[in-house]
Amino acid sequence: MSETPPNTLQCRVEGQDDAPVLVLGPSLGTTWHMWDRQVPELARQWRVVRFDLPGHGGAPAHPFGSVAELGDRVLATLDELGVGRFGYAGSSIGGAVGLDLALRAPHRLASLALVATSPRFGTPDEYHRRGVIVRANGLEPMARSAPEWWFTPGFAAAQPAIVEWAVQMVRTTDPGCYVAACEALAVFDVREALGRVGVPALVVVGEEDQVTGPAEARTLVAGIPDARLAVVPGASHLTPVEQPAAVTELLVGHFAGAAHDPQSVPQAPAMPPVSAPVVSAPPAGAPDPTTPGTEGGGERPDAYERGLALRREILGDAHADRAPADGLDRDFQSLVTRYAFGEVWSRETLDRRTRSAVTLGVLIAGGHHDALAEHTRAALRSGLTPDELGEIVLQTAVYCGLPAADSALSVVRRVIREDTTPQA
Repeated sequence: MSETPPNTLQCRVEGQDDAPVLVLGPSLGTTWHMWDRQVPELARQWRVVRFDLPGHGGAPAHPFGSVAELGDRVLATLDELGVGRFGYAGSSIGGAVGLDLALRAPHRLASLALVATSPRFGTPDEYHRRGVIVRANGLEPMARSAPEWWFTPGFAAAQPAIVEWAVQMVRTTDPGCYVAACEALAVFDVREALGRVGVPALVVVGEEDQVTGPAEARTLVAGIPDARLAVVPGASHLTPVEQPAAVTELLVGHFAGAAHDPQSVPQAPAMPPVSAPVVSAPPAGAPDPTTPGTEGGGERPDAYERGLALRREILGDAHADRAPADGLDRDFQSLVTRYAFGEVWSRETLDRRTRSAVTLGVLIAGGHHDALAEHTRAALRSGLTPDELGEIVLQTAVYCGLPAADSALSVVRRVIREDTTPQA
């Protein structure tokens, strides 16, 4: 297989060249083989394009920074194949890509199926922590826990060969690409945009899915104007593998009425850049960042919103969302958000790893152990390893004194143990 360029994806095409195109997107930790049981029937009517996530299934390890960037790579891959309009079915993160395409490239998308998908996957902290665990321990903890999250207990007991196949898919995934996908899911949230999905959508969920279950599926159906729900009994998160016949029947029925154009790519307005900012209203009581002269007129217009998003990303939801005790605390938290995060942490001269290392050193020197614990977690999210954190503490012992470093070491060690120990 030839090397896949960084802006495209490893893909497999099956079916007649002149048939309408149906794209299948995989779940995190799986490969295009998760759709093996659906393809024979689907390829009778459609030209089926399956893709692998970067670093999955032997695909080149070119990590992506967001679900939108992954969506761009899907479109670039289809452009190379000469595909214009297409139907799309995706599972989990593959479904997130489908939502992104429906919102940013509606002229390309004819119909949509969302399997085991959510408009927001858990909380950012959950996926940041998953990335920390993989950085510290590799993918073995994720591989061992996959059967529990992907399959019902009865299926796992009856199909040990499939369970082992699933475990091996995770084990052979590139850790850096897996972590990047976790970080992309941590910030994915299209709940407020569902009303703009303008294509027919089928939402499929396993009745026993504990990752993106029926509640998340109903949120999708309630928000998307033209959507219907299909709950599959006896299935968990990897529904196409556990109940292949039911999923195949649902997909065939849904896409049968979709109008596809398999010919050349239509000329349409260019998609907005992935990094285009999203402007939203500030929280109650916060200064309006769009008002000229706000807070003396000297700060950049979007400092509060940028700072709030960055504070949430660095320190987690619990820190960013904590309720102020009174007006004084509210003003103080607004200052921290705008100045520390919106103005300083957002500067590009130093990368986030370096800023985390500097911050830890200063907190150790000042003996600020509560903040040290918060920023140790932030440093792990930023990609610093436990060994590197140990080196930072060792460096501070030389310049801040042994007692300060010794006290800090107990805090850092505790946080590393809590954040890198896989959950049972």
